Amino acid sequence: MRKIVLDTETTGLNPLDGHRIIEIGCVELEDNIPTGKEWHTYLNPERAVPEAAQAVHGLDQIFLSNKPLFKEIYNDFISFLGEAELVIHNAKFDIGFLNNEITMLKKPLIEMTKTIDTVHLARKLMPGAAASLDALCKRFNIDISKREKHGALLDAQLLAEVYLELTGGRQSSLVLEGTEEKSYKKQLEDSIKEAKPNILKAILTEEELNRHNKLIKKINSSVWLK
Repeated sequence: MRKIVLDTETTGLNPLDGHRIIEIGCVELEDNIPTGKEWHTYLNPERAVPEAAQAVHGLDQIFLSNKPLFKEIYNDFISFLGEAELVIHNAKFDIGFLNNEITMLKKPLIEMTKTIDTVHLARKLMPGAAASLDALCKRFNIDISKREKHGALLDAQLLAEVYLELTGGRQSSLVLEGTEEKSYKKQLEDSIKEAKPNILKAILTEEELNRHNKLIKKINSSVWLK
């Protein structure tokens, strides 16, 4: 099953207030394992970036001014997503912003039914526990030392690891390793057997065989004669 772990950075909290997407990061999973394929872009929001937002992701209007517009990357972005399920931390937020951009292009919207919300998943599996990305990374001992500020691609990479933990993917990989280890042990045992010298069968002379048969006939109820 192909999935895309997705994250965005924005100029604010609500697209209805005119806020826009400024960064998108995606990580591809096959059977819940990262394939190494990623998709990433910064975007020109065509508006100012509030200082409060800059404090979160460190992206300002000057840096973003020469970046592509959403309409310029739309086809490539949608092509990368394909028919994959989308793994998102707080899916309503990111899908709301993405669909706001898509609406302006008059293109088909992304359906919420295609998403897996890791906030909901974490709260279902661990009721009462903190469900922020930072909290989940700390819970699963995932290194966040590089996360000085929010970044769409880095957060997607971290979320992919969190999702693996939430769905038992790491345990599955351990089972696979165990299977591979058993296979290796079997190969080792077979090679050891092949290395053992063949045991030579005893070869009796005709005279020795005749004496053996005479001895057996002298034994009452000999098992050899049954």
